[in-house]
Amino acid sequence: MHVITSTSDLSDTCSRLADGDFVTVDTEFMREQTFWPDLCLIQLANAREEVIVDPLADGIDLGPFYELMAKRNVVKVFHAARQDIEIVYSEAGLIPAPVFDTQVAAMVCGFGESVSYVNLVKKVTGRDLDKSSRFTDWSRRPLSDKQLIYALGDVTHLRDIYTYLRTELATTDRASWLDEEMAELTDPATYESHPDNAWQRLKMRVKNRKALAVLMELAAWRERMAQTQDVPRGRILRDEALYDIANQLPTSTDQLSELRTLSEGFSRSQRAKDIVDAVRRGLDRDPKTVPPLPRNQPLSAEATAIIELLKVLLKAAAARHRVAPRLIAGSEDLERIASEAEPDVPALKGWRRQLFGEDALRLKRGELALTLSKGEVLAIPVNGR
Repeated sequence: MHVITSTSDLSDTCSRLADGDFVTVDTEFMREQTFWPDLCLIQLANAREEVIVDPLADGIDLGPFYELMAKRNVVKVFHAARQDIEIVYSEAGLIPAPVFDTQVAAMVCGFGESVSYVNLVKKVTGRDLDKSSRFTDWSRRPLSDKQLIYALGDVTHLRDIYTYLRTELATTDRASWLDEEMAELTDPATYESHPDNAWQRLKMRVKNRKALAVLMELAAWRERMAQTQDVPRGRILRDEALYDIANQLPTSTDQLSELRTLSEGFSRSQRAKDIVDAVRRGLDRDPKTVPPLPRNQPLSAEATAIIELLKVLLKAAAARHRVAPRLIAGSEDLERIASEAEPDVPALKGWRRQLFGEDALRLKRGELALTLSKGEVLAIPVNGR
């Protein structure tokens, strides 16, 4: 087993890997105690060789690896690529490209939604993987042979999976179906973590727009603190406390001491002063910079009924074309198709419209009906329409 611990060895290896058409990639990392992921191991393979790179080795420079990730003539193959790409982006400021995500490709090829690597290996190669080392501490050294064998398996079997899925996509003429998903995966905006946008990942558990303005300021403050100190967001302040503060609007540290979501004595800390300042900034915020709260109005009985019919139609289309339903349309798509006159959703564009969207609109207009024939759901025209 080849474990790379020097820059010169890494450079030579990446030069060889760059001569191939593709390279399979996986990373092992730790982030339970940090904001930014700590890269602990890199696994690489192509048709001719497979290696493990130790990023924690003394003096190693990962520059050759990042150069390989940037080479446009080599397809970078990942399984569930988002976190691996996030690590490369946070460490080197670049997005690997071009990218092939076998989890997404498997959805296009009928392997179900979010299929795991273990299940995909079993279905494609017939091999069973030992995942007992999955939750190991990858930052500890030395790593055992068992850990290294497990880690290497995440790229060696990926070669067979990539070859199989690539052939399947070419045979069914579905390679272009991945383009939209790969575009999102390779968009830097997917991985950027701007403090001012941190509120967008929170649930809107606030009473009004004034509370939302405060929540936006609190989330930005917490994000900056977590990034600067490199600790998880919850270590700075839990989400429940953010919602509580935003709704109660305390403008003094004494008022903070009355909140049950904060620990005793918190109001005397420096963070308490920072929080009060954030609350005041939120209260002073220009209302034009605060988006309206979602109304969360219940759907009409008619829209609810249409959604149920659309779900049946979606499952039937997905089964007929051997595509994971979630890849065609999500629950938000179905709700908008059912309730909006002209919904702008992915399900009504491109190949999704051909497979499902056009029939969805016809079903909504009453031009199609659903029937069951020999155990299969079929959409049939109504009155010849």
